[in-house]
Amino acid sequence: MNPISVTVWALESHCFLVYSVLAAVFIVFTVFHRNRLQVLENRIGDIKKVPNVYSARKDREGPDDEDDPDYLISAIPEDTLHIPYKPLRRSTEEVIQRSREYYDLMATRRTVRSFSTEPIPPEVLENIIKTAGTSPSGAHTEPWTFVVVQDPNVKEAIRNIVEEEEDLNYARRMSRQWVADLKPFATNASKPYLCDAPALILVFRQTHSMREDGKKRMHYYNEISVAIAAGILLTAVQYCGLVALTSTPLNCNARLRDLLSRPSNERLELLLPIGRPHPDATVPDLERKRLDRIMIKV
Repeated sequence: MNPISVTVWALESHCFLVYSVLAAVFIVFTVFHRNRLQVLENRIGDIKKVPNVYSARKDREGPDDEDDPDYLISAIPEDTLHIPYKPLRRSTEEVIQRSREYYDLMATRRTVRSFSTEPIPPEVLENIIKTAGTSPSGAHTEPWTFVVVQDPNVKEAIRNIVEEEEDLNYARRMSRQWVADLKPFATNASKPYLCDAPALILVFRQTHSMREDGKKRMHYYNEISVAIAAGILLTAVQYCGLVALTSTPLNCNARLRDLLSRPSNERLELLLPIGRPHPDATVPDLERKRLDRIMIKV
């Protein structure tokens, strides 16, 4: 018999003995290394145990403030009065009719890139911003700032910044697929509408604010809060008969924030030219998803 055959025969004939030896070796190995780890810890000295707060608080927004009573002040007074809420109650038929009318109105909303220079009454701008300010927000922190720009010189400065950055975006920052996806919309680095539109609304998101005592007031869910406010703003623009372009200028946040003297806790989320459409304005002939593709009933 060759050595391999002898080895196989020995293992098969003494399985219990082999497994017992392996188990003993494993136990000795484990105990040996456990003792070495204990010795190493003793050499290091007493180690201060730090609780793993991350696993328990990974969804928490804001500082670790439980031990500082000065932080524990609510965003609005704790004794805020709760008052009855009794909106106008409409009949079922009226609710259905109003829902249809509102859908019909919003279904005509389109993103426009060619604007008339006809001015917008100041009251209209104020009313649509007030409407956006009715949006819900985390702990009622209202983390938004709407900067309305009508000065031609400031609009031109905004356009110059955006076009400079867009030249770089289209040249090397944006993927080839991204650029290809934008071709049906006939958009490029040139943004004449930033000067043509009678008003620009820049939507800034406040990551936090400061309390009167100088401590930071956290703005919870500030991203979704501002997104909801922006949606309400767009519906207000549509309702009053104007149009808008929803633009998100890539890599322009810092420069535009400095231009408009906004603080470092604010981040630009949207740049919205607002006005009437140019008489020769065109839009892509698009179709929106059917209801059965966006709504699931459970």
